[in-house]
Amino acid sequence: MSTDHVDIFTAEAREAREAAEREGRELAETERVVAGVEAGTPTEALERTREGEARSAAAGAGERAPMIINLGPQHPSTHGVLRLVTELDGEVVQDIHPVIGYLHTGIEKQCENKTFWQAITLVTRMDYLSPFFNTHAYTMAVEKLLQLEVPERAKWLRVMIAELNRITSHLVWLGTSGLELGAMSVLFYTYRERDRALDLFEMISGERMNNRFFQVGGTAADMPAGFEGLLRRFIDEMPSRVDEYEGLLTENPIWIERTRGVGVLPAEQLIDLGVTGPALRAAGVDLDLRKAAPYSGYEHFEFSVPIGNNGDAYDRYLLRLREMRESCRIIAQCLDGMPEGSHIADDRKVVLPPRGELATSMEALIHHFKLVTEGFHVPAGEAYCATESPRGEIGCYVVADGGPKPVRVHMRDASFVNLQALRPMAQNQYLADLIAMIGSLDNVMGGVDR
Repeated sequence: MSTDHVDIFTAEAREAREAAEREGRELAETERVVAGVEAGTPTEALERTREGEARSAAAGAGERAPMIINLGPQHPSTHGVLRLVTELDGEVVQDIHPVIGYLHTGIEKQCENKTFWQAITLVTRMDYLSPFFNTHAYTMAVEKLLQLEVPERAKWLRVMIAELNRITSHLVWLGTSGLELGAMSVLFYTYRERDRALDLFEMISGERMNNRFFQVGGTAADMPAGFEGLLRRFIDEMPSRVDEYEGLLTENPIWIERTRGVGVLPAEQLIDLGVTGPALRAAGVDLDLRKAAPYSGYEHFEFSVPIGNNGDAYDRYLLRLREMRESCRIIAQCLDGMPEGSHIADDRKVVLPPRGELATSMEALIHHFKLVTEGFHVPAGEAYCATESPRGEIGCYVVADGGPKPVRVHMRDASFVNLQALRPMAQNQYLADLIAMIGSLDNVMGGVDR
C-alpha cells in the first residue's frame, strides 16, 4: 500500500474521531443546560450541572442515561402553554422541570398604570376560566381599603354568578380531561351546558368571557328581564346532566384504570406546598374559604363541602362533580331569597351615577366626568382578600398611596401554587399517567403566568 493511501485513511480516521468528540461535547453541554432549567439560585444551577455531568459519565461507563424530552409548551394536554422538561427511564418519569412564563403579559405591573376602576378589565384576564373570582377578590380588596359597604343584594348577585362560573369552569375541566384520556364524548356533553351558561353571562354582563360584571361597590347591573327564569331552568336541569356525565365515566373501567391511584400525594405534603381547592380536599382536608372564612354572605347559605379520601385523580373527578351539584343548590337559594334594594353602593365619589341622571343633573355629569377621566382616590393602606375559586384560593393584595392608581396589585393564583405539586406527584410514575395528573390539577396558565 502506498504512503498516499495510508495518509488518506489516517486523515479520515482522525476526522471521524474529532467529529465523535464534538458530538460528545455538544451532548454534555445540552445535558448541563437542561439540568439547570429553572434553577432558583447559582448554587442550584451548579448542583444540577454536576448532576448532568455525572449522568454523562455514567453513560460513558455503560449505564443507561435518562431520555430527556420536552412535553409542551405547544401540547394539547398541558392545559395551556406549559413546558415540562421530562426525564424518562423508558416509560417511567424520573423527574420533571416545569417551565412557565410563555403566557406572561405583565398584568400586575400594568395595573399600576391604570386607575382602580380600569384595572378590573386587566384582572379578568388572569385566570380566564374564572374571571368572576379574579374580580371578586380584587373588588373586595379595594372596598376594604375604601371601607365601602356593599348592599346585600349586590353580595347575593356576586355569589349567584360566581357559583355559575364555578360550574362552567368545572365543565371545561371535565370535558378536556375526558378528551385527553380518550373519552371524547364527554366534551360534547359538557360544552352543551357550558354554552347555555355563557349565554346567561352574556345576558347579564354583555360578555361571554373576561366578564367585568363585578364592580367596586357591587355589580355593573341588576338581573335583566327573563334572566331569573332561564337561570332557574338551567340549575333545575343541571343535576340530571351531571348524572349523564357520571354515566359516561364514573363506572367506566378505562376511566377508573386511568385515574384511580394516579397523582397521589399525602395531605401533609399538599399543605406544605400550599395547595388549595379540590386538589387538597380530595386528600381529605376540609378547607373551603366559603366555610372557613365566609365572604359576600356565604354564611347565609346551606351547602356541603365535598371531601375525598384517597387524594388521587379519581377522587378529584368525583369531588368536582359534587361541587357542581352544590353550586346549583346555592344558586337556587340566591334566587329564592334575593334581597331587595340596589345592586351597587350609593357613593358618588366611587360609583358612576345612573345614566338617566346625566341629562338632568349637572352634579351627576361632573361626577361621571371625574370618575371616567381621573378615577376615584383610595386611602393609603394595604388589603388582602381571597375567594374560593374552582381551583382553590384566589387572593388579591392591593397597596394604595391615596391616589387614583394602585401602587401594587398582586394576585395569589391557585393554579400557580398548585402547579408545584406536579413534580413530586409525577416522579417514578408512568408518562401516560402524567397527562391524567396535569388534568386533575386543572391549572390555567393565564393565572400561572399573569
